Amino acid sequence: MSLSDQSNIPAIHVKNLSKRVADATGELTILHNIEFTVAAGETLAIVGASGSGKSTLLGILAGLDTPTEGTVELGGVDIFALDEDGRALLRKNQLGFVFQSFQLLMHLNALENVMLPLELRGDKEAKQKAEQMLAKVGLSSRLKHYPKYLSGGEQQRVALARAFVTEPPLLFADEPTGSLDAATGESVIQLMFELNRERGSSLVLVTHDLSIAARCGRTISIAAGRLI
Repeated sequence: MSLSDQSNIPAIHVKNLSKRVADATGELTILHNIEFTVAAGETLAIVGASGSGKSTLLGILAGLDTPTEGTVELGGVDIFALDEDGRALLRKNQLGFVFQSFQLLMHLNALENVMLPLELRGDKEAKQKAEQMLAKVGLSSRLKHYPKYLSGGEQQRVALARAFVTEPPLLFADEPTGSLDAATGESVIQLMFELNRERGSSLVLVTHDLSIAARCGRTISIAAGRLI
């Protein structure tokens, strides 16, 4: 089932979510009894200081990490009832990602980076769609450039194009301006919200910047692994 099949089904439903790991003192609690819901089409910011657990939470929401306890439902699907292949398939078909460090493949040019998620789906129009998406983010003249020849802002625009090109119903962004200067970060954030409005996707944004968080429809705060 697609995450956007039924608007009355939450995009995300998190219940009794905890994450504990072993450490030198015995056990460290990273997340404690987290619960929240994200409606279809909603924009949610998760804010907190470095080390508060917000990036760990995002990794669990995406099925890239596993909780010690609790459940995460994406579009009504309990992702931890799926095996690793099932979660990977869900990510490929339903999720988009924007990372602080861009996560572009250095041996692929801008066009090839954006084409990749479409090619993994077997989309025969991958090249055309990727070109259109790169044009939308203002990079029509940089299609053949490799990441090392692009500025940080340009690399993040490529990452945005890659995240949105498959029109995912749910987008995760982890400190998307953390590696950028203020002016470049502002332009990237404006573009991300513009694309998100056009696509009507749900957005979960992890940030320590309260001014960016304020652009989302709702904000939740996390401190020492607890919602506050």
